[in-house]
Amino acid sequence: MAGGSYSHSGGRKSSDFCSKLTVVTFLGISCVGIWMLISSSFSITLQNSEISSTNLLGQYSGNTDDFLVNAKRGEDETFQGEKRFRRGRSLEEIGDEKGLDSFQNEEREGESSNLRNEEENQENSESSSSGDESQSGDESSNRESEEVNSREKDSTSSDGESDTGGEDSNPDASETTEKAKKGETENEVFPAADQSEILKEATTQNGPWSTQAAESEKENESQGSSSSTDDKKGDKWKLCKTDAGPDYIPCLDNVQAIRKLRHTSHYEHRERHCPVEASTCLVPLPSGYKKSIGWPRSRDQIWYSNVPHGKLAQVKGHQNWVKVTGEYLTFPGGGTQFKQGALHYIDFLQKTLPQISWGKQTRVILDVGCGVASFGGYLFERDVLAMSLAPKDEHEAQVQFALERGIPAISAVMGTKRLPFPGKVFDAVHCARCRVPWHIEGGKLLLELNRVLRPGGHFIWSATPVYRKDEENVGIWEAMSELTKSMCWELLEINEDKLNEVGVAIFRKPTTNDCYQSRTQNDPPMCEEADDPDAAWNITLQACLHKAPADASARGAKWPAKWPLRSEKLPYWLKSSQVGVYGKAAPEDFAADYDHWKHVVSKSYLNDLGINWSSVRNVMDMKAIYGGFAAALKDLKVWVMNVVPIDSPDTLPIIYDRGLFGIYHDWCESFSTYPRSYDLLHADHLFSDIKKRCTIESVFAEVDRILRPEGKLIVRDNAETILEIENMARSVKWKVKMSYSKDGEGLLFVQKSFWRPNQEQIVKSAIA
Repeated sequence: MAGGSYSHSGGRKSSDFCSKLTVVTFLGISCVGIWMLISSSFSITLQNSEISSTNLLGQYSGNTDDFLVNAKRGEDETFQGEKRFRRGRSLEEIGDEKGLDSFQNEEREGESSNLRNEEENQENSESSSSGDESQSGDESSNRESEEVNSREKDSTSSDGESDTGGEDSNPDASETTEKAKKGETENEVFPAADQSEILKEATTQNGPWSTQAAESEKENESQGSSSSTDDKKGDKWKLCKTDAGPDYIPCLDNVQAIRKLRHTSHYEHRERHCPVEASTCLVPLPSGYKKSIGWPRSRDQIWYSNVPHGKLAQVKGHQNWVKVTGEYLTFPGGGTQFKQGALHYIDFLQKTLPQISWGKQTRVILDVGCGVASFGGYLFERDVLAMSLAPKDEHEAQVQFALERGIPAISAVMGTKRLPFPGKVFDAVHCARCRVPWHIEGGKLLLELNRVLRPGGHFIWSATPVYRKDEENVGIWEAMSELTKSMCWELLEINEDKLNEVGVAIFRKPTTNDCYQSRTQNDPPMCEEADDPDAAWNITLQACLHKAPADASARGAKWPAKWPLRSEKLPYWLKSSQVGVYGKAAPEDFAADYDHWKHVVSKSYLNDLGINWSSVRNVMDMKAIYGGFAAALKDLKVWVMNVVPIDSPDTLPIIYDRGLFGIYHDWCESFSTYPRSYDLLHADHLFSDIKKRCTIESVFAEVDRILRPEGKLIVRDNAETILEIENMARSVKWKVKMSYSKDGEGLLFVQKSFWRPNQEQIVKSAIA
């Protein structure tokens, strides 16, 4: 019995054992099959990635400097007493040291998805945003400790992007994203550790590079600093509540400061009056705002909803300035002095004075009282850059119209202060019924034009005193004739445009001091020797004449080379004895800077960031040095506003001599432009410098203000600053397209979204 029982029990155990063995065997075979399948897929993916990388690198075989351009310039290696560039290590060398598996896409995918869901659902809980930002900062800080850190993130479109022609309209964008995911960012120009100082400005005490702040302080010692450095790191972004609404310009809409002005007869109320404390709120969008129409169509037509102002069309429609046509604002190309079109008027000026030679001899001009800037807009067809200037006045939004059209312009007025430009830089100055009383108060305003006009440059005056014979206009013409003669300006031509029924007078500024010295009366007086014509930041106007350069090697003594050669040619007045901004001899510094930006633009910005450049028109270099970035873009249908910060080396005259233009500015204050003015902002080591003087949050809020929705920001800076800007960009729902850091230096590429916060912040200075 026992034996039978035992025998039966043993049979059951044997059966169970066989079953288990069968299951284990099946699972083992399945695992092996799955492993083989995964290995095969991984092998194929890796092989494809390696093939792509090999092909990409093969394009630059034997010339790694072509694509491994440096983020900054070094000062720690000398050769025969001069600063030298070092060769960047190839991607393979970096890969051998660190490995190329440092992309953090998967790690951040969940966070990016959560961020996009917040945008889509409009869950604007400020406390949650703060928490996400803090968490993002903690995770990013951990990753920063890695020696190689590269991420490609948030590549999906925000709400409304697909139907407004955003990044996805670029067929190369998705390919770029895929390359980044595979580690194929070899073509992204970025430095190895030994390159990290290459673009760092040298400390050149007693050298030629003073700053605009220093120049202006010497010129106007009574002016003190008013920037606030209080650290207001609020964890909530709010919407600016102001009287100006979506058109808010902090330094031009300071209602409280304007109220306290004792006089407004010199347009003091149209000048800059910046709040003591810079704002950190975000400007709202106009109702129904759309992605801006692209160039060149934008020159003739923009969305009415983007600049919803119809008053100017009512007042100036008969002069073909602007008309309201359905959902569009249309621009027939006319103006007060050229009702029949700007191109006819431009050609009329050329026929009147052939030596103007648009786009060759005359490249950079100042258009005062520009209206909607049709003159400047059509000058692009003649290869001429026009800095259009008009105040924020009763002609509502005229500068905003210009910028929305893709035409350069700033909000400024000929008032009591110097214009924010150096002396002797504009090839010509144009005024077509610009409503500026040039002849009064000793010609103070015309003398300011004389300061910024290049010796030998032209003043083109198309106004009623030139051709109307009533008593008032005749009196003004006589006063202008006497004034210009006393300023030694030569009247070259007076001509009548019969089609437009207007006239023009063209004057020429002298190139020598002979006329000044032969005047019988010192009126207007010559400026004091200590008066610096290049000092331009918050400097009170003086009714005096600056001398022409006496030294043939001095700036302004000779006319620059003709365009386009002048964009690449070293200005004749930069000498080898001068030390450049980056520490090398000035001519070498200039050439190296241009080579650097040509490589960065051609090998990285134009191809690897996935930017659809056909949708980019208005560009700003927030910290220009020699204008190399702008010069590298000269063959594209874009224009670049080169900003030289007042605490940076004063290199703006070099930029103008290259046939480019720019402006002085203090980034602790708001820029003199309307919100949503620019398609792309470029900041090379700006933020790390500016946060020494003011809060980085206020500067980022200003960036948000002037950048259009779906506009791009490219930041090159130290890794710590890159992390700060990235976290801020995330907190305002911007898309982080690329964030890359290596040995303390970084590159950030982000895109602004349409998101705006729900909560409002009352800006007391901007409410009546």
